[in-house]
Amino acid sequence: MRSEESRAARLVTDGLDPKTWIIADTVLIGWHTGRLAGIGWGLLGCLFAAAIPLAFIKYGIRRGRWADRHVGQRQQRLVVMTFIIFSVATGILLLWAFDAPRTMIALIAAMLATLAALLAVTRAWKISVHAAVSCGSLAMLAMTYGPWVLLASPVVAVVGWSRIELKDHTVAQVIAGAALGAAVAAATFALVR
Repeated sequence: MRSEESRAARLVTDGLDPKTWIIADTVLIGWHTGRLAGIGWGLLGCLFAAAIPLAFIKYGIRRGRWADRHVGQRQQRLVVMTFIIFSVATGILLLWAFDAPRTMIALIAAMLATLAALLAVTRAWKISVHAAVSCGSLAMLAMTYGPWVLLASPVVAVVGWSRIELKDHTVAQVIAGAALGAAVAAATFALVR
C-alpha cells in the first residue's frame, strides 16, 4: 500500500504532467495573442505538441513498448522524444504555412527547442521532463502576462517534489530539468517572438 505522500505525489505527477502544461500554455498564450482566434492557433499547436504525442505513447503502451505514459526507462524515452520532436516540428511548419501569429510560432518553437535539449541530455542522464516543461511553461506565461505569474512557482516546486517522492528522479535531475526548461524555453520564446 502506498503512503499518503506517495498517493499525493502520484496525483500531482499525473495531474500536472507535461501535457497539462502544454494545453495551459497553448490556450492561455493563444488567448493573450488573439482571443478566440489565438486559442484556435494554440489548439493547432497543441494537436502536434500534446495530442499526437499522447496518442503515440498510448499506442506504445498497448504494444508493450513502454510501461506507462511517463515512459520511465531512459532508452525508451529516446524513441518517444524523437517522435515528439518530429510531431512538434510538423506543427511549427503548419503554423508558419497558415500564417499563424508569431507569438504562437514562438511558443511551439520553444517547446521544440526544449525537447531537443532534453533529448541531448537524456542520451546520458534521465533529466526530469516534468520539471523542464513546468518551469518552461511558467517562464513563458510570465513573459506573456507579467511577473505576477511567478507567484505560481510553488506549483512547479510541487511537481518536482512529486517526481522525487515517487523515486522517478533524483533532486539533481529535477533541478537540472527545471533550469534547462526555464532557460531554453524563455530564450527561444523571446528570440522567435
